[in-house]
Amino acid sequence: MASRAPDEALHHDTTAVPVGSSLPPPPESTNPVRREARLDRVLDFVSFVAKPMPLSVLLDEAPKRIAAIVQGEIVSLYLLEGEGDALVLRGNVGFPVGARGNVRMSVGEGLTGTAVATRRPVSVVKAPGDQRWRAFPGIDEDRYPVFLAVPILGHDRVLGAIVVQRAGDKAYRPSDVRLLVALTAPIASAIRHAEVLRELRDKKLRRTGGGTRKVTLPGVPLVSGRSLGAVAALRRPATSPQRKATAEDTKLLRTAWASAEKALSSLVGRARTLGLAREAAFLSTYELMIGDLRLRQRAFELVAEGHGVAQALGLVAREGVRAANGIVGDPFMQERARDMEDLCDALVMLATPDARAELPTKAVLIGDRLTVFDLVVSARTHPVGVVLSERASDPRTPVLLRLLGVPSITQVEGLFQWASPGDVALLDADHGFLVINPSRAEMASIRAERKKGKHAPDVSDTNEAEADGVEVE
Repeated sequence: MASRAPDEALHHDTTAVPVGSSLPPPPESTNPVRREARLDRVLDFVSFVAKPMPLSVLLDEAPKRIAAIVQGEIVSLYLLEGEGDALVLRGNVGFPVGARGNVRMSVGEGLTGTAVATRRPVSVVKAPGDQRWRAFPGIDEDRYPVFLAVPILGHDRVLGAIVVQRAGDKAYRPSDVRLLVALTAPIASAIRHAEVLRELRDKKLRRTGGGTRKVTLPGVPLVSGRSLGAVAALRRPATSPQRKATAEDTKLLRTAWASAEKALSSLVGRARTLGLAREAAFLSTYELMIGDLRLRQRAFELVAEGHGVAQALGLVAREGVRAANGIVGDPFMQERARDMEDLCDALVMLATPDARAELPTKAVLIGDRLTVFDLVVSARTHPVGVVLSERASDPRTPVLLRLLGVPSITQVEGLFQWASPGDVALLDADHGFLVINPSRAEMASIRAERKKGKHAPDVSDTNEAEADGVEVE
């Protein structure tokens, strides 16, 4: 990452307003009432950031308070994440909620990246016309061309940036720049999250099997909301030993088939209600398979021949894979074979539940991928959230998560390195964080929100008691 010592001169251009510039500043307001009001807001802000608080509170409240101090219509708080080269918008006032966690840039990219790379403020009157400008679709930034980005400096590295924007054509005054620089100091001390990112870069392994150390993992939010629960890993039914069919197997398979048909029909209806009919078109493949009489007859035929339900459906899935592999270079058939395996797994769990694959209720589910199986089977345990690793690259994933409808984030690096089944976890999908072993204050904030009806998902009474017993640093 390019950097420059704080006492070096700012890069100069016709639109930048560097701190310490020799240009005479515009006259300050002589209205004592306005000046006292601003001082009151600054003192209130300093008092606010000095208090211990959950990271989500800081990300929500700091931009609001800064907006009132510097008269910015848009205020964004970026954090430096990953290997130190990814700037991610985590806190904001003024943009759509979906911008948080999804607006990302590299250090040196755009005006914000320039401020971080040079460790100096960047102020521009007509930001969209600047050659360094980086536009993001869906947030309509062009309406707020007056731009000021200030890096948040830690004791040994940059932690992120504060960006303020507004409409009009009047640049932020040098006094505004100096004030915003000063306000980043208490923010820097409050960003405990930065220490977590340092630990991830240093690859310090946690002890497996649980623990009490608090860890915050960043990700990309897909379904907003916040929830609290015990961690559970997404599972699939294990390969069962061979057994002969019983008199009950035909009835069990028939019941499972009817349940799967009903669940898939419900998912298609939900997709239509949410306006996702086109994106969820892959569900039609499952509907065709569950309604395929030849497939159904083959499964019941195998049960009649003496195979148990799990073995019969396993054979049906393998036959489908062999048929797909026989058609070289046909991606559609390969995908259909995977869908058939997924459907057969769901039918097995609906017919003869595998205790090794069952999930606890009201859990925060973690995994590398999500499939229709999870919407048919895992959803029956009423999870309170879903967290997927960086390996979750299936284009269906965003649609499946929206259909599931619980707080969800993806692209969480080191997920299984830090999270173990049974850990208490706070999922903040408003900003894009998974907090393992959250503090008592963070857990209390979630429960307070639940009582107000803001975020419904939460742990069961049993898990809540376990959460209360977690030791935190």
